[in-house]
Amino acid sequence: MLDKDIREPLFDYLDARYGKVRVIEEKVIKRSRADVMAIVDGGIIGFEIKSDSDSYTRLKTQVKNYDQFFDKCYVVVGESHIHVAEHIPDYWGIIVVNQENVIVDRDAEICPKVKLRNQLDMLWRNELLNIQLKEGLPKLANWKRIDIYKRLIETAGEPTIKADVIEQLFERDYTIWDKPQNTLGIDALVNKVVQKASKSAKKRSAHVKNYISAGTKKKKHIK
Repeated sequence: MLDKDIREPLFDYLDARYGKVRVIEEKVIKRSRADVMAIVDGGIIGFEIKSDSDSYTRLKTQVKNYDQFFDKCYVVVGESHIHVAEHIPDYWGIIVVNQENVIVDRDAEICPKVKLRNQLDMLWRNELLNIQLKEGLPKLANWKRIDIYKRLIETAGEPTIKADVIEQLFERDYTIWDKPQNTLGIDALVNKVVQKASKSAKKRSAHVKNYISAGTKKKKHIK
């Protein structure tokens, strides 16, 4: 399976499992680039794709970086990667994609190293300001971002700010250019690709085997 052969079934799976989901591809996180970032109710999930032609050379660094940004992480592989479990932590999930099915071989658990401040770093400047205003803080001009994060968490608490981050990512407006961060150009292009994939996903449902429902650990089938 090539990378492009894995992505569309993965998008179908995300639609089938989560319903409300927003996907961003190729998101830069520290020294890595997350292949797929999915924003769902209650969390942010990272997916690292390893096609049949990929090796595990960079996976150790990718795991280290993913762990700091995502609530849960998955490696998504073709059937040739039979030893992938040896290269990832036990709390990472494993999804196998073949020509006919998306198979959840192991469901992910919460990443113990995820940091809210890193998730706040993924916000554009205008999105961070939206949270400040929502939580009753002024614009805090000339403040460093890390100091704004600390003030927000002290004011509203981590659970509230986490919910605010997820809301902003769900509602991200790709028509706005946040020049100082100079990242929107990439994300806007990515969003067009995702929208196209999403439309395709609506035309057919994902074929998912061994899907483990989060929280219940009971297997069920989606056809």
